[in-house]
Amino acid sequence: MKTAASIETDDIASKGRPAKPAKRRISVEIRKDWDLYLILIPGILFLMLFKYTPMYGLTIAFMDFNIFDGMRESPWVGLKHFNKLFSSPEFTDVFLNTLIISFLKISFLFPLPIVIALLLNEVRLMVFKRWVQTIVYLPHFLSWVIVGGIFLELLSSNGGLVNRVIVSLGGDSIAFFMDKDVFRSVLITSAGWKETGWNMIVYLAAISAIDPQLYEAAKIDGASRFRQMLHITLPGMIPIILLMFILRLGGVLEAGTEQILVMYNPTVYSVADVIGTYVYRTGLGEQNYSFSTAVGLFESVIALILILGGNYASRRWLHRGIW
Repeated sequence: MKTAASIETDDIASKGRPAKPAKRRISVEIRKDWDLYLILIPGILFLMLFKYTPMYGLTIAFMDFNIFDGMRESPWVGLKHFNKLFSSPEFTDVFLNTLIISFLKISFLFPLPIVIALLLNEVRLMVFKRWVQTIVYLPHFLSWVIVGGIFLELLSSNGGLVNRVIVSLGGDSIAFFMDKDVFRSVLITSAGWKETGWNMIVYLAAISAIDPQLYEAAKIDGASRFRQMLHITLPGMIPIILLMFILRLGGVLEAGTEQILVMYNPTVYSVADVIGTYVYRTGLGEQNYSFSTAVGLFESVIALILILGGNYASRRWLHRGIW
């Protein structure tokens, strides 16, 4: 056994030794957890092949790309397509539609799963709680093609269930998918029905991580269920709420492209055409690949700026962030 003196001598000797080089420390760590790093390799390869390698295609935005000539033979034109993008009145309308639809979705749909999670957490009848979770969560697994078909049947002006109820109450039939004044509300409603359950599960998971002793202490102090929810549950959810909100900011210019492609039609282009659908129509429909790539690159840069800006603002004022 080592005596106290020998231990002290070893500590002094270790302190006098120079620190191991960084490369050597890294190699030691890799050898120690080699199995974990081995499992990490498929994920890294996936990112390299399907996320980083395709970034080379962004160069199409700076050339007059011809599918028959290929990227090597297509001439470089610099910022020509970006100048066309920013001077196009059509893109201005598309950009405004994207912001409006995203703002409406954030305003109405972002708080909704938080409220449902808070209310459902207060339910003590477990059978009812599980049934509600399942019913609200199930639509998340449906594709937008199926969801679009369901809403088309429900809201059809020719015998749809909703219009039959409206007519039976003395109202006039509404062309939900053709009326510019109501089409955005269809987008918001269908998106809420499909995705609220998924976000609710995320917030319920955050609630389950809150220390139960906080609730016990609050009960001893005489706090009501509402005050416990207000002062314990909601503050405990703040980190996840911030994470979800910052990630949602990154998708502001996406605005639900797949959903809109399934549901919209030329009569509502003026209020529903967003950047994603615009890229689809100009890129595949008109085969204008260079211009559509420029639009997509613009969308990605703005999304990156929004995520970085949202995280910076969160860390500055709320002292919390993603990183």
